[in-house]
Amino acid sequence: MNISYNWLKNYINTDKTPEELSLILTDIGLEVELLEKVQQIPGGLEGLVVGEVKSCEQHPNADKLKVTTVDVGAEELLHIVCGAPNVRTGLKVIVAPVGASCHPTTGEPFKITKSKIRGEVSEGMLCGEDEIGLGSSHAGIVELADSAVIGSLVRDYFEIKDDYRFEIGLTPNRADAASHLGVARDLAAYFREAYSSSDVSAFREGEKAAVTVEVADADLAPRYAGVTISGLTVAESPDWLKERLQTIGIRPINNIVDVTNYILHDLGQPLHAFDLDKISGNKIIVRKAAEGEPFVTLDGVERTLSAEDLVIADAEKPMCIAGVFGGADSGVSQSTTAIFLESAYFNAVSVRKTSKRHNLKTDSSFRFERGTDPNMPLYALQKAALLIQEVAGGEISSTVTDQYPNPVSPFIFEVSYERVQRLIGKAIPAEEIKAILLALGIGVTPISEDVINVSVPAYKVDVTREVDVIEEVLRIYGYNNIELQSQIKSSLNTTEKPDKEVVLNQIADMLIGNGYREILNNSLTKLAFVENEETAVRLVNPLSSDLDTMRQNLLFSALTSVSYNQKRKRPNAKYFEYGKSYFKNEEGYTEKQHLALTLAGNQVDENWIVGDKKSSFYHIKAAVDQIVRRLNISGLQLVEASGEYFDYGLTYMKGQKALVTVGAVSVENLKKADVDGSVFFATFDWDLVLKVIRKNEIKYQEVSKFPAVRRDLALLVDDAVTFEQLKVVASKTERKLLKEVSIFDVYKGDKLPEGKKSYALSFILQDEEKTLNDKQIDGIIKKLMLNFEKETGATVR
Repeated sequence: MNISYNWLKNYINTDKTPEELSLILTDIGLEVELLEKVQQIPGGLEGLVVGEVKSCEQHPNADKLKVTTVDVGAEELLHIVCGAPNVRTGLKVIVAPVGASCHPTTGEPFKITKSKIRGEVSEGMLCGEDEIGLGSSHAGIVELADSAVIGSLVRDYFEIKDDYRFEIGLTPNRADAASHLGVARDLAAYFREAYSSSDVSAFREGEKAAVTVEVADADLAPRYAGVTISGLTVAESPDWLKERLQTIGIRPINNIVDVTNYILHDLGQPLHAFDLDKISGNKIIVRKAAEGEPFVTLDGVERTLSAEDLVIADAEKPMCIAGVFGGADSGVSQSTTAIFLESAYFNAVSVRKTSKRHNLKTDSSFRFERGTDPNMPLYALQKAALLIQEVAGGEISSTVTDQYPNPVSPFIFEVSYERVQRLIGKAIPAEEIKAILLALGIGVTPISEDVINVSVPAYKVDVTREVDVIEEVLRIYGYNNIELQSQIKSSLNTTEKPDKEVVLNQIADMLIGNGYREILNNSLTKLAFVENEETAVRLVNPLSSDLDTMRQNLLFSALTSVSYNQKRKRPNAKYFEYGKSYFKNEEGYTEKQHLALTLAGNQVDENWIVGDKKSSFYHIKAAVDQIVRRLNISGLQLVEASGEYFDYGLTYMKGQKALVTVGAVSVENLKKADVDGSVFFATFDWDLVLKVIRKNEIKYQEVSKFPAVRRDLALLVDDAVTFEQLKVVASKTERKLLKEVSIFDVYKGDKLPEGKKSYALSFILQDEEKTLNDKQIDGIIKKLMLNFEKETGATVR
């Protein structure tokens, strides 16, 4: 929701800067997500000054140029070359001196520099309106009035007033703040000051009978008001109205539609204007649509209505989907001379269902489906009618129709000062609580010393209980004004061991320390990304086809993140995600917890000391091995990964169960997610991880005082033999003294027999109780060589 700073100041008198006001709004529950300066004219005419041409001579080297001297209030006159046909001595002009920036009506901004034009020095520019964004004319330079003060700012001459736009992340419960009036009410309560409101006492209804209105369903339209305005002229809106709307991102259309949009954002009350001549039978019927009834909306799309949709119809046909969207045939056009102006209060649930049914989200439905003020329609109607008279002429020709058979009453209930203080956690004085409530427009009637009766206005649709009132008091009093207690009491930790949050944080810290970034993706995905449609958990009422199924893996979530960043020139991915997958089975539904790692692009960002170093399968495998070591998980067996997701990979088996699978994502799956290049992915069965480490025992081993010894071997093996197989053989050969086995070189080439490769391995040997001698070391190496040859067919090179 966008709010204008200058517009707000129509309601509240404040000297707070926009920056200060944005902090206050956030503190009272209206979070300002963006504060943006909005200039009435691009560039705001900054740096431009009023000047007077003191002399104007023919350029010696160009027939169409003049050499002028211009007084801008400085010590010396400026020498400026100008080609405008209307430049002359004594003219007051707009001067862009050296260093000023000009923002033309079309094209890119440019900066004024000192230059030579055909041999003559030019120290600035005399400006035409198209060169500074004032208009589109290129006939000559702008001629200012003789009263313009030399040296004064041009923005002051044209009374340019910049505005600021607050982008507020309005929560669904704050329907009362969905307007400038609503935001101003909250600020007025914060400042403990009254806010202004427009005087509509000048409104006078006409004598003619209004359009006949029949409300066939008062439950869905509890209040319906309207009035006829005749003799108006549809035209472009005045500048002030267009600027107001443009500031908050609304495109001006014409003076009638612009007034309805203005009132919507001003008061939070949607309005609709019908062309009076297009209302058949001079009758309006507020009714439910017939099942399957066709209707063409304002966007030119024909929609099929449901019997649950509320429509505004005439004697023959629907003219508007109530509270959502107008019709293509009944709206205001350039030929309109009379309108019926509608102001209503519709059932929020009905509007919400209709809006969702037809996938129509409008500014009107946004407010109606959250709940508008039932007491606002008549005031908004009167204010809008007066504004239409001001900008479009005409007269209010009919009496006002206001059908409101069952007025909505305020919410009345009891509130205890003691409970307010206890829930907030601070002994706020009762008088302060009462003052806040009154400032919020909530009536207060004492019952006893501690208990009061509150009367909450109907526009505060979310304040219906004592706890809601307490929340209102707290946000205006200020969360920052609630001090932390010196003592915080807590119960003993009964978390199951191992504490899954602690374990996850330890691994997350380790991954972040290694350059990984945590990502958090939506659990909803599309059906094309699931591995088994029979076990897929489908949504009954999905928001879109891309979010219609619960994910069955974290792979495509990660690929979506990689694709998103690649398209924004961020190809290097080093992510981890902790999340769930979801499955349907005969007994119901199951969830599985996973930890996923993703690598793509280069290992590090480009820099002068490290060139392009592509991420590889072994980089992500190293991260997986590091996690396994950190969790102290042993007894894993590595097998080739199977399945449809990887071109190649490994699965770490714990007994008969897969603990983690790591591999290179297949090209087919990369295409599904629109990802370029290679992506490497690993996924842990985190539920199994927690189950495995629950049995871990912490054992301390004293650091050995005796030196370790390294020995290397170069082995010639078949292509099918893996390092993991050699590592397993070595571990079985020497369980006590062999501490570490590593591979530091792999060679394949024409110097080796076909189908063979060479592995260079290092072995770290160490005795915890004494220094190893050569005889022991040689004996271990000989056993290793023998077993390598026996179990894998390896030969020592």
